[in-house]
Amino acid sequence: MQAMVQKVLVLGGTGFVGRHVCEKLARLQIAITVPTRRRNRGSAVATLPTLQLVEADIHDPTCLQELVTGHDAVVNLVAILQGNEAAFERTHVQLSEKLARACEQAGVRRVVHVSALGADIRNPQALPSMYLRSKSRGEQVLHRAALDLTLIRPSVIFGAEDRFLNTFADLQQLAPFVPLAGAHSRLQPVWVEDVASAVVACLAGPHAQGSIFFFNDTATTEIYTLAQLVGLAGRIGGVAHGRGRPVFALPDVLARIQARLMELMPGEPLLSRDNLDSLTVPNVATGHHPGLQALGITAASLLAIAPGYLGHKGRRSGLMALRQGR
Repeated sequence: MQAMVQKVLVLGGTGFVGRHVCEKLARLQIAITVPTRRRNRGSAVATLPTLQLVEADIHDPTCLQELVTGHDAVVNLVAILQGNEAAFERTHVQLSEKLARACEQAGVRRVVHVSALGADIRNPQALPSMYLRSKSRGEQVLHRAALDLTLIRPSVIFGAEDRFLNTFADLQQLAPFVPLAGAHSRLQPVWVEDVASAVVACLAGPHAQGSIFFFNDTATTEIYTLAQLVGLAGRIGGVAHGRGRPVFALPDVLARIQARLMELMPGEPLLSRDNLDSLTVPNVATGHHPGLQALGITAASLLAIAPGYLGHKGRRSGLMALRQGR
């Protein structure tokens, strides 16, 4: 790997993808700074060698400026899937604006930003969901800044700690059948380790020069409907002796009623109406932009990875081995 940076600020480093990115950077002996609003939320990465966990509010422009200063690059993984218009705007657009200003003032040009497959930098307002519109506007903000920007647009991400396949497998342990909204939506799942590898590869010289879009590679990443993925989660997870539960596609009207009812339940909903709107956009690579193969990554198959963690408990990532020096 050439021209690798020496010190990286990882926003969202305590999250699902962030933990894997930090692990890979630590293995390369890269100095990592991970801000978190509460230190206990960073326990999964706190003991990684070369990593400094800092209590900070990244939405505070002054605080973000101090964090960016002195780093060679910034990785932005901060995102939400649920919320109202203001929450999406704050997280995906306003934070991008603050980050762009902080980088320009600190003289930090290299930024790797993880967005979403389905975002459209050319015409955000044409997209059907708050999530996709805000993701697209966040891309626009960074694209206009004086940065060496790399945008990565993955589809749904799976892995041992995911809240996707694990959730559907767990639900089928409780329910005799699955009434499914958005059942015919098309998705192109990508392994979290491959996404993390792509982020790290993009921190090397040639992949960080200018604005480059990396999508899932259509040649190596399978495409499924949501119903197929739910069925696979149940079968791989051993539900009903490996048969899984029957999956019934809900018509649009009932799907939106289901989503609305879930929004009214306490906590973060499993499904929202905005999620349904996002699912109307095919979440698959177009083939118009480079994929994982352009980074030297052969995407792992879901069928090769998911059986290793669905339905199992215990250690759920490679972080433990690194902490133990293996």
